[in-house]
Amino acid sequence: MNRTTLSLIAVATALAAVTGFAAVSAPDPVDSTATAKTPARLPVERSSLLCPAPSTSELAETVYTSFTPAGTTGAGTGGAAELAPSAAPLTDTDPADDEKKTDEDKAKDDEAKDDEAKDDEAKDDEAKAPADGADAKAKPFLALKEPGKPVSGTKKGADAPALVGAATGPLAPGWTAQQTTTVTAGDSRGLLGMTCTAPGTDFWFPGASTDKSRQDYVHLTNPDDTAAVADIALYGKEGTLKSDTGEGIPVPARSSVPVLLSTLTGEAEPNVTVHVSTRTGRVGAVVNATEEKTGGDWLAASADAAPRAVLPGIPGDATSVRLVVFAPGEDDAELKVQLAGKSGTIVPSSAAEPLNVKSGMTASLDLGDVTKGEAGAVRIGPAEGGRETPVVAALRVVRGKGDNQEVAFIPATGPVTERATVADNRAKGSTLTLTAPEKSAKVKVTASAGSGGGEQVVKTYTVKGGTTLAVTPPVPAGLKGSYALTVEPESGGPVHAARALAVTQDGVPMFTVQTLPDDRGMVSVPATKEDLSVLK
Repeated sequence: MNRTTLSLIAVATALAAVTGFAAVSAPDPVDSTATAKTPARLPVERSSLLCPAPSTSELAETVYTSFTPAGTTGAGTGGAAELAPSAAPLTDTDPADDEKKTDEDKAKDDEAKDDEAKDDEAKDDEAKAPADGADAKAKPFLALKEPGKPVSGTKKGADAPALVGAATGPLAPGWTAQQTTTVTAGDSRGLLGMTCTAPGTDFWFPGASTDKSRQDYVHLTNPDDTAAVADIALYGKEGTLKSDTGEGIPVPARSSVPVLLSTLTGEAEPNVTVHVSTRTGRVGAVVNATEEKTGGDWLAASADAAPRAVLPGIPGDATSVRLVVFAPGEDDAELKVQLAGKSGTIVPSSAAEPLNVKSGMTASLDLGDVTKGEAGAVRIGPAEGGRETPVVAALRVVRGKGDNQEVAFIPATGPVTERATVADNRAKGSTLTLTAPEKSAKVKVTASAGSGGGEQVVKTYTVKGGTTLAVTPPVPAGLKGSYALTVEPESGGPVHAARALAVTQDGVPMFTVQTLPDDRGMVSVPATKEDLSVLK
């Protein structure tokens, strides 16, 4: 047998081996093609949330509530959802959490038995602590054990640190946490509420201020074990505000850094847009705004820039509403401003002319008492003949008059596509608003079991196209403690939702509004298949 014959036999053998491998290893072509056309919708396996330090007032009392909706198919078993201090442990107890109270009682008993040993251990722990204050093994302040039932905790005073949390397994899809702070006196007096935020790399906050009557802090919270570096840019009515200190702000691992906006620039403006971005790492960002005469509240980030926006949840008794808009792109925006109320959508007299927003500049429009006794939502979009220019937006809303005023902020928010949840609803003082800017929609609202007891209740609402429906949400049967509301569209057009909490204290109509963006508890996972061509 000559060399040519041997070579041909060797090549044939090699080809047979490769062909045999492909036949054994390749998946069924019919199944792979069918799967590739329809990505699977699967629950997320991990969620992260960050809650900033709530207040610097000794009169502050903060309620934290953690909740995950029940009934997510395919979420698995086990898992955990915990919020832990980023810097120092919280010490106040939660009367509604019997198990945690028992643990704390036991801890106090142990302290009484051996104070000296405890002091030595504390000193040893302090010596071993990282220089940046990070404590990845901090004892959880609030631990959620099962979907469908919220847990709550309280902290009084000014020393409550920021909280860093993560949820896994069946507790991850739709996990939400709320911190609600009541301050009875002082410049920051009022009801300050916010939904704890997910970490990210880019945030826009129209509606902030560097005016002398305001103290606005951007809170940057880093959930990770490595440091992050953030930039803060400010934009006023004439464009960028000069700043020498807004770039390269370090945020140490597992810590929170508050930055006073007025220290970043010498220019005082009542309406400012804040842009937070990171060079390295990721942070949670939110603005704490305090006014001299109207108290304070949290300003959450606006929804992603888009040509159209909805800002839901304006109370019917609002005495002053101000719209703040910013165009982050290269094009100017000419916007039509409308109000979606109980009976339909109108153009308020205060917005008869289109709102012109120059590129890179902040524009504002005072709408006054635009709701006239009926809850509503502001809609903005291109004016007739205007171009589709992406914008970000927020509202400054005031209730009350004279010395008895209170302020809150409402950012633009996206529609609820699958599900949205808000925690810390009370038997009294909660209002849910649902806005259908286009077509009519049918919405299912679930009131969860209470943090201290009660059974969930489900109710369905129909929202007519172009209107806002404001309702007192359903209350769980036998409610004890607070509860969560979950909103799920069933049919019709898009729906934007918000929840308001209201408490009257010494004649002041305190309130706070949280929007309900989609919880993104489900994600599309494309199918994959083996492709030997990548080996070529």
